[in-house]
Amino acid sequence: MNKSMSELSFLPALELARLIRTKAASAAEIMQAHLSQIERVNPKVNAIVTLVADQALAQARLADDALARGANIGALHGLPVAHKDLFETRGIRTTFGSRIYKDNVPDRDSIIVERAKAAGAITIGKTNTPEFGAGSQTFNEVFGTTANPCDATKTCGGSSGGAAVALACGMTPLADGSDHAASLRNPAAFCGVVGMRPAPGRVPTAPASNPWSTMSVDGPMARNVADLAFYLSALAGPDTRSPIAISESGAKFAGDLQRDFKGVRVAWFKDLGGVPFDRKILENIRVQRKVFEALGCIVEEAEPDWTEATESYNVLRAQGFLGAHAEHVRQHRELVKDTILWQVEEGRKLTAEQIVRATTQRAQLYERMRLFMQRYEYFVLPTTQVLPFDIHQPYVTEIDGVKMNSYIDWMKSCYYITMVETPAISVPCGFTAEGLPIGLQIVGRHRDEWSVLQMAHAYEQASGEGWRKPTVAS
Repeated sequence: MNKSMSELSFLPALELARLIRTKAASAAEIMQAHLSQIERVNPKVNAIVTLVADQALAQARLADDALARGANIGALHGLPVAHKDLFETRGIRTTFGSRIYKDNVPDRDSIIVERAKAAGAITIGKTNTPEFGAGSQTFNEVFGTTANPCDATKTCGGSSGGAAVALACGMTPLADGSDHAASLRNPAAFCGVVGMRPAPGRVPTAPASNPWSTMSVDGPMARNVADLAFYLSALAGPDTRSPIAISESGAKFAGDLQRDFKGVRVAWFKDLGGVPFDRKILENIRVQRKVFEALGCIVEEAEPDWTEATESYNVLRAQGFLGAHAEHVRQHRELVKDTILWQVEEGRKLTAEQIVRATTQRAQLYERMRLFMQRYEYFVLPTTQVLPFDIHQPYVTEIDGVKMNSYIDWMKSCYYITMVETPAISVPCGFTAEGLPIGLQIVGRHRDEWSVLQMAHAYEQASGEGWRKPTVAS
């Protein structure tokens, strides 16, 4: 193997898997390359907050031994993977970004961790997240703040912010996260990588405080669409521990992503019913329409009716936070950040009538989207309403002169999609003149991640946009 350590740490996951399988590079070499990159770059960005270097290197050597013996190996055999610090990892500290759990070492793995291990991946460490994943700005009182890899004075987004930064900086070829309002898509857009919110149940979630909820999902992140699909193929599939788990195998996601899009109908967003956007984002996104047209798509300005989406989301989010965190607040109020205290209090105020109304509103949103997507195979819109903002600012308070009503009010371009349960992916679509990444969101039909991945891959290839190595990682 004649590639340098630095080169190895930036190769695509699919290429690294091929190198290991053909013995052109050892799992130990690849692991050491990523550990060296973490040692060099992580102090500048604070993406990986718990590192298990010795354990990871030892497991990589065992992976090489297994391959030498001719053992059956999984698709991810020997690949380093970083897990979001919301996911339990057996024997490895898992804090949830909370001082309550700062010394917590679980005796079990979350399903997403279990699946990665079963496919042969090796845990390299845990990635930073805001406290209990609340908010799209990655900071907490346990580990501090994670910086944007393209501009350390800006936020990386969240809540899977550490994962996005670790990927962008070559510290891991694959990472994972969860997404309620925007948490896989927002940091992907802010850091110039790829993040997918799969359909609820595509990647089974357990343990979970409410396993029947479809608001929050777990999913993959990567530097390109093919790597993300490759990782999803290992994470997806049925599991009886999740009552909403989809019964289909994830194997198809490892297939050939090439497809002809001639004549495919694409709905191009208008304004989401009056949602404000940063003008630089709108300028960039408008240009991307030409890429879809060049692919042969029929692109039309159209969008479903988003009436009452905000009201419904806010009620259901508050209800969920009450269920997940009321006990944390009761026992450790002084250790819980203000936005979660507010969110739990909002949950306490809810009446049965409000919850029923919100559930009905969501059902109506879903039906409107379902009917809309009978005409269109894709709905395309900006991932975020704003560019990466000041790292010291907890959340956005104003967009283009419009005041925000809460710490989550600036994420409607993502959480509207959460409400209709359709899979969505954020792919890089360029940079501002200042070098800040912008993300494009491609939304597909109900449970049709495969089609979304195919379109995202085609866009990635046709646009020439995609992940670029940030200066901090060079």
